Amino acid sequence: MGKINSAAFTGFLLCFVAIVFGIVTNGGIASVLNLIHIPSAIVTFGGALFATLMTADSFSDFQEGLTSFATAFKRSSVSVYELAEQIFQLSETGRKEGLLALEEEANKIEFDFLKKAITLVVDGSDPELVRDILESEMIHKEERNKKNINFWQDLGAYGPAWGMLGTLLGLIDMMKSMGTNVDAIGSGMALALITTLYGSMLANWICIPIGRKLEKTSNEELLIMEVVTEGVLSIQAGENTRIIREKIKSVIEMESKEEDNA
Repeated sequence: MGKINSAAFTGFLLCFVAIVFGIVTNGGIASVLNLIHIPSAIVTFGGALFATLMTADSFSDFQEGLTSFATAFKRSSVSVYELAEQIFQLSETGRKEGLLALEEEANKIEFDFLKKAITLVVDGSDPELVRDILESEMIHKEERNKKNINFWQDLGAYGPAWGMLGTLLGLIDMMKSMGTNVDAIGSGMALALITTLYGSMLANWICIPIGRKLEKTSNEELLIMEVVTEGVLSIQAGENTRIIREKIKSVIEMESKEEDNA
C-alpha cells in the first residue's frame, strides 16, 4: 500500500463534521459535551469489540483486523495499468534476449509479487509449479483480506445491537430509580438513548464504510496479482507481446464488469 487516499480520508472527516453539525444546530456547542458518556461508550464500543473478539480465530487475527483500519485510507502504490506495461516490456526483453536476460530486469522490479514471479521463471521452474506457487499466494492473500473485511462487518453488526442493549439497561435503571420524580424521565431517557446513538455511529460512520473500502482494495490487489500471474506465465511460454496484451486486457475488463455487477 502507498499514499493516503484523500477521497476516503476526506469522506471520513466530513461524516464526523456532519454529525457535529447536526448536534450543534439542535442544541448548541454545549450539547456536544452532553453526548459524551463514558459508561455508554464502554457498553457499546467495548461490548461490540468483545463480541467480535469471540468470533476471531486468535488474538493476532483480532489485532490485524483492528490495524486494517489504516489500510482503508491508503491507496495502492501499484497501478494495474502501469504494471501491465511493465509486463509488456519484460515480454519484449524475454523474446529478444531470452528468459535469462530477465534476471537483471528482476532486480529493478519494486513490486514483490512480480519480482518473485519473474525470479521463478528465470530459475527455470516448471510452468505448473510457477502457477501453483503464485495462485497459492493469491489464495492466502484473499483469505487474509476476507478476515479483515469480516472483522469490520461483524463489528458493524454488533455495534447497533450493543447500543440497543445499553439503551435497555439505561431504561430499566431509569424506571427503577425514577419513583415519583417525573422530571427525571427526560434526562434519564436521553442518557439511555446515547448508547443507541453510539451503536449507529459505530456501524454507519466507521464499520460499514471501512469494510466496503477494504473489500474494494482486496479486489484491486487480487486483480493485480492475477494480471501478474497470467502475464508472467505467458512470457515463460514465449507468447507474442500482442497476445499477452490482449490476455491482460481481457482479465482487467472481466474483473471490472464483475465489480460493476456486484
